[in-house]
Amino acid sequence: MRSVIFDLDGTLADTSGDLIAAANLCLSEMGATTRLDPQMDARTAFRGARAMLKLGLEREGAYSPDAVETWYPRLLEAYGADISRHTTLYPGAMEAVAALSTSGFRVGICTNKPEGLAEQLLADLEIRDAFASMIGADTLPVRKPDPEPLREAIRRAGGTETRAVLVGDTETDRETARAAGLASVLVGFGPEGSGIARLKPEAIIGHYDELPGVALRLLGD
Repeated sequence: MRSVIFDLDGTLADTSGDLIAAANLCLSEMGATTRLDPQMDARTAFRGARAMLKLGLEREGAYSPDAVETWYPRLLEAYGADISRHTTLYPGAMEAVAALSTSGFRVGICTNKPEGLAEQLLADLEIRDAFASMIGADTLPVRKPDPEPLREAIRRAGGTETRAVLVGDTETDRETARAAGLASVLVGFGPEGSGIARLKPEAIIGHYDELPGVALRLLGD
């Protein structure tokens, strides 16, 4: 059984606005004057909460690993309290998911967002039922780029571990697929744009309407 497994942040949905809003709330509460920019710093937002805190504190001249760890739970709390105000699905994402499902592919999600927050966001966006599996950063003892979360997402979706592709937007996704011995499809419409080609994935899509054909090419009938 063929499967297509999706990353979430920066792949299915542009979550950068809400992530950065939560980071800026933390920076404000800690008395920093630095603020992250939703457009300029979107790429950092997709690398996670700790990456945003590190960037903000470095710009403030107040970075330390301990400060990042101290404020990390507060950032997650703030993000969870207002998780979908600015978040939008990328154009054609759910149409592609529906087309894949209709064609017999199993579809799931493998994200480095904590599982509870990922489930909350999918529920808010009213798309959870479209996916047969959802593996978050803390679902298993390991997270991407370890290949086991991807393999578990495939298994829970009802797919065959050797007949799957991972759709993502970062080097982490590329390395996860490679570690699992699978192809990766990276999106060319994220913050890095065409620069994603530097990672040499098996395919790059510029719009989700390309994905069903790409999946057929990579996985066959």
